[in-house]
Amino acid sequence: MPPPSDIVKVAIEWPGAFPKLMEIDQKKPLASIIREVCDGWSLTNPENYALQYADNTNFYITEKNRNEIKNGAILRLAASPTQTAQGLHERIQSSSMDAKLEALKDLANHSRDITFAQEFINLDGISLLTQMVESGSERYQKLQKIMKPCFGDMLSFTLTAFVELMDHGIVSWDTFSVTFIKKIASYVNKSATDVSMLQRSLAILESMVLNSYDLYQKVAQEITIGQLMPHLQGSDPDIQTYTIAVINALFLKAPDDKRQEIANILAQKQLRSIILTHVIRGTRTIQTEMAHQLYVLQVLTFNLLEDRMMTKMDPQDQSQRDIIFELRRIAFDADLEPTNSGSIEKRKSMYTRDYKKLGFINHVNPAMDFTETPPGMLALDNMLYFAKHHQDAYIRIVLENSSREDKHECPFGRSSIELTKMLCEILKVGELPSETCNEFHPMFFTHDRSFEEFFCICIQLLNKTWKEMRATSEDFNKVMQVVKEQITRALTTKPNSLDQFKSKLQNLSYTEILKIRQSERMNQEDFQSRPILELREKIQPEILELVKQQRLNRLCEGTCFRKISSRRRQDKFWYCRLSPNHKVLHYGDQEESPQGEVPHESLQDKLPVADIKAIVTGKDCPHMKEKGALKQNKEVLELAFSILYDPDDALNFIAPDKHEYCVWTDGLNALLGKEMMSELTKNDLDTLLSMEMKLRLLDLENIKIPEAPPPIPKEPSNYDFVYDCN
Repeated sequence: MPPPSDIVKVAIEWPGAFPKLMEIDQKKPLASIIREVCDGWSLTNPENYALQYADNTNFYITEKNRNEIKNGAILRLAASPTQTAQGLHERIQSSSMDAKLEALKDLANHSRDITFAQEFINLDGISLLTQMVESGSERYQKLQKIMKPCFGDMLSFTLTAFVELMDHGIVSWDTFSVTFIKKIASYVNKSATDVSMLQRSLAILESMVLNSYDLYQKVAQEITIGQLMPHLQGSDPDIQTYTIAVINALFLKAPDDKRQEIANILAQKQLRSIILTHVIRGTRTIQTEMAHQLYVLQVLTFNLLEDRMMTKMDPQDQSQRDIIFELRRIAFDADLEPTNSGSIEKRKSMYTRDYKKLGFINHVNPAMDFTETPPGMLALDNMLYFAKHHQDAYIRIVLENSSREDKHECPFGRSSIELTKMLCEILKVGELPSETCNEFHPMFFTHDRSFEEFFCICIQLLNKTWKEMRATSEDFNKVMQVVKEQITRALTTKPNSLDQFKSKLQNLSYTEILKIRQSERMNQEDFQSRPILELREKIQPEILELVKQQRLNRLCEGTCFRKISSRRRQDKFWYCRLSPNHKVLHYGDQEESPQGEVPHESLQDKLPVADIKAIVTGKDCPHMKEKGALKQNKEVLELAFSILYDPDDALNFIAPDKHEYCVWTDGLNALLGKEMMSELTKNDLDTLLSMEMKLRLLDLENIKIPEAPPPIPKEPSNYDFVYDCN
């Protein structure tokens, strides 16, 4: 007979004694269990002891987390968190350097546990650590010369403990002094700083900037972009990642009027070329966190265009009108014409004719074309850049189209405005970077004016596609749709340079797009005759049940989710999966992203499906209603969902991608007997229905279809025929 669910069988260790096998009754108070364990080993004062996991974490067991204990767990009887915190608080102030070093090492290890962290912080431990950092150089200046490795390790453990303690969110970042910030900044500014110290220092600066505007201002005064650049040119990938994270944090938190100034400094210090040389084209594979930081930098850089994108043109502003005059001059070499030739009316007529050739909608006053936002003045900036830096291509496009019939000309002005708007949508200009996205494009790091060059390639593509489609003015929107498809398909291949991107577009001609569309249309072909529709209606419930089973099977396999915090790099993971009988959700924390499935037994928490009250998504989720950056992030909102259960509590998720979001929301709705509404279900249903329909409509007369698959042949008697290519 299986043991009651409230009884957990564990082993408990104590130094110098044989481990004790014991059954823990989860209904009994934890203090009573500890007293019982102490009595077994004749230990007095049980209030000074606690149980902790005998693994690498050494986390304490409390009344809050005791339900995470599973059968077969190995526990350890240890000094209570209060006793341990008091002991370490005294030991790290020891006059013996060896004892101090060992104490700081233990503190760095214990600080990962929130139970210990709370006790140590209650002893004003954070202040003690900051004082040690602030007085470090002066106090140990002589020692550093004699025992440099010891000093480096000591400071590294101090900073590690500080980072771990702060990560629990118990203490506000606003409490730190300028002296402390200066000291941390000095470790970053030194060229010969120990790698571990440098990592911790960069992590602390990033957290300060992200968590407090006041600290951002103080950090910005102590750290310059130029001082961070040498760390990017080093060989340590972690240091490079931390460095870009600090740059991104400074960029993100800077006031709007300061961001362009930071961008100019980054350009002067050649950040882009350094990243391209030492990171993107470096010898090491780009890891997930580095990819995320490069994505964030890409988004923040493109977001600098938002101001121009949302700025309307002032038709009365002469400097802005001069840009349009310059476009006309370059296209038609108007500077060779005498300025006083003919009457004013004749000149106006000539301007109107030229503006029509340039493809503006408003021939009399083209400035009116730029009053819509987006793209606003950004479109005019792109047109001027194209005219000046790719003058031959610009003149060729304008003259080519001005020589065609009116209805067949590709209007350069109108095309440029719509194309700029489209490119801003594709690159999501103006949106905050996602917390989960790692999709950066290497080609945008190959040029200082990457957006403008991107536009120049795409406007030439648009003109080429227009000719291939033999389009007229009525086909304008169709051409734009094809061009958008060409651009997005080329971008998905992640070209390494703008030239590669251009080459990808060459292979995606209008004819090729038609072939791709035809192929996709054939795969999704749907016959509309009445008998076919009746057959479709008949088999749809069967296919829907198949999709439902697939979703539930995926929930049984489980998914690893990320716990997002302000310091993303040190986020923890957690895993959730459905039991095979579809009655319980098992979930629990993971130290790192697991490879493959995680067994039910290793997941500490359970949620009966019967207790689930509702599934909510997006802004309705409790964790999306909280204050913070996530609330503003559209992409994270689209991946968020929550399970509401009794009592009024919630299990909050942020899916790793849209596919997992659809799988989980569909599966959970299926569990509750509700309709699966995701786009993924619709696509899967259409695909499977189409396949099933085609199979059932095949001409199979006189063809016998076997009921079972053919048998697998026996293995050969030997493998002498195998040839080893190596």
